[in-house]
Amino acid sequence: MPVGRLRQDGDKPFGDDLPKQVALVGGQLRLSVNAFAIDDGHEVILIDTGAANAWHPTMGRLPQALDEAGIDARRIRIVCFTHTHLDHIQGLVLADGRDAFPRLARLLVPREELDLFRTEARLKRFHDMAEPFEAGDRLGTHVDIIGAHGHEVGHSCFRASSGGECILIWGDTVHVPSLQFDRPEVTWEFDTDQDQARESRLRLLALAADDHCFVAGAHLDSPGIGRVARSGGGFRFEPL
Repeated sequence: MPVGRLRQDGDKPFGDDLPKQVALVGGQLRLSVNAFAIDDGHEVILIDTGAANAWHPTMGRLPQALDEAGIDARRIRIVCFTHTHLDHIQGLVLADGRDAFPRLARLLVPREELDLFRTEARLKRFHDMAEPFEAGDRLGTHVDIIGAHGHEVGHSCFRASSGGECILIWGDTVHVPSLQFDRPEVTWEFDTDQDQARESRLRLLALAADDHCFVAGAHLDSPGIGRVARSGGGFRFEPL
């Protein structure tokens, strides 16, 4: 991604003033794209699905990742989207056009983005299956949904709890971990509402740090899981 995707106060892009802590690859930002599975031993809930072959040729490796994790795609009965940007939803369909999850029974989409989802022609066969969720809803006994609006109108976080531990699967709360933990006020060009996205990021960072939750982020460096700690006036990420 171009460095200009990062935005300072007033929607100002970075240029020569980009902090040195941000590592570039060929002069550009490098983002991982991650999806996360919650396996309770009975069924698997998948949070986001990646982009399949709908965007960049280095994406679409979810089937291989599931194989590496020992998860049979036929066990995935529930798919939930943190939001409806293409790098989170297009993995419902494999590159060859087949359904990625042949036994899919429920497809959960943020209520505010249901109409956005139903504009995706490539996913037309799933339009009628999609059902809305909203902040405060629960999935079974272990997962509850936290509103994290701003990056998109219905952007949401899934909190899974078990055995006294919790993990926040927070979608696009952070895009560039080398900068946005230390400086959470920095936003992203494609945040629908940058002020609201900033507020949601600060709230979730504080929740993760103060409640000692793990976090799992769609654009944290692979594998995208770690802990958050307060550090000075900001936070720091401690990857697993």
